[in-house]
Amino acid sequence: MLEIRGLHKSFAGKPALRDVSFNVARGEIHGLLGHNGAGKSTTLGIILGMVMPDQGEVTIGGVSVLTDRSRALRKVGAIFESPAFYEYLSGWENLRLLMGYSGGFDAAAARETVELVGLSKRIHSKVRTYSHGMRQRLALAQSLLPEPELLLLDEPTDGLDPEGIKWFRDFILHLRDERGMTVLFNSHLLAEVELMCDRVTILREGRRVFEGECGGLHEDEPRFEVDLDPWETALPVIRALGGDVPAPGRIHLPPDGDPAALVEALVKNGVRVRSLIPMRRSLEDLYMEMLGAGGAPVSDPA
Repeated sequence: MLEIRGLHKSFAGKPALRDVSFNVARGEIHGLLGHNGAGKSTTLGIILGMVMPDQGEVTIGGVSVLTDRSRALRKVGAIFESPAFYEYLSGWENLRLLMGYSGGFDAAAARETVELVGLSKRIHSKVRTYSHGMRQRLALAQSLLPEPELLLLDEPTDGLDPEGIKWFRDFILHLRDERGMTVLFNSHLLAEVELMCDRVTILREGRRVFEGECGGLHEDEPRFEVDLDPWETALPVIRALGGDVPAPGRIHLPPDGDPAALVEALVKNGVRVRSLIPMRRSLEDLYMEMLGAGGAPVSDPA
């Protein structure tokens, strides 16, 4: 659905993107992650045709954004940076005015979309009376009115309370599951990204350092949190079985390592095993590893 190939962009001689490439498949939710200044917003700006790259290509549904922007963005909805509205107009009047700029206003479709985002009761109130969460819902309604196949969202949950964040997560999952919509969004809330996304791309200093599946974070190397006594006696036993000890209380076994065999060996050597708990590798673990690595780009084997 969306293909990013070899993007380079500099501002005032300072590189913002350095050969960034990744793909977003049709019908998937894809997270774009990275620290402040990593190039996330620049990438979204290029996808939307608002920023011209120094080099590279972006295609949406096989159509180039750089050479045929109007046709490429025909089925794209977006919330980019901070959504702005006319404060003295109602939410409904804002939708009518803003949609008129891009090809016409369909009142029936607008009513359906407003109800979908849960704003029906306040849609005729002045926007200046809206809470931050209501403004985000209005922006979401605006992005959905072109009936997009691809939705681009720039920090959509920023400033929302936990209830608002959960509503947004459930809403985006509904769009994918019920409408088959493709979604690309950037966020700093890694736990939410992990709950929502099928795949993620991580940028570091303008470079792609990871692209892969969220569901593939469980690596081949088994990890455990352990409580062993005495620890000094346990260390050589763990290492004799090919294990690694990255930190006190944590051990990694080789891919073919058998935790039962480890426990048996520890007990035979007089080590008391109080607990041996499998650890799940999280998106946060991966993110911190990638930001600390600074090495070559990494792609998930899948």
